[in-house]
Amino acid sequence: MSMNSSDFPLVWMSFSQQPGQDPQKDFDEFEANLRRGEPFVILSDSTPTEDHEHTPEEKKRVSLWMKKHKLELRKLVLAMILVEPNQAKRLGYKAFSVMFAKFWGYPMLLAASREQAVDMAREVLSTGVVPSP
Repeated sequence: MSMNSSDFPLVWMSFSQQPGQDPQKDFDEFEANLRRGEPFVILSDSTPTEDHEHTPEEKKRVSLWMKKHKLELRKLVLAMILVEPNQAKRLGYKAFSVMFAKFWGYPMLLAASREQAVDMAREVLSTGVVPSP
């Protein structure tokens, strides 16, 4: 996971796993966005790779980090918008989005294109209203 915050409050996240990637750096990037104290939307046009199974240690680390930042996540991250051009896959992610929101504290929305995702994000940021997933 890595974040590109150059267009904050639109924060692009990549789930691709690079060899030697430092997970602490990923958490630090996320925390830097939270420290801004301003609402933002996470967008991604990549999905976690199915061939990367998280170790129990990785799962524990993510869970502990999420619990530590639970209030900030719920307050500042308005939504995550996942770009998925394939309609069938979007339907599959829609079912997953319920569990995602319960765990992370913010909704996962789905868009068919990057342009649609950016439009949705700008709408959420300007109105504060998150459409139902």
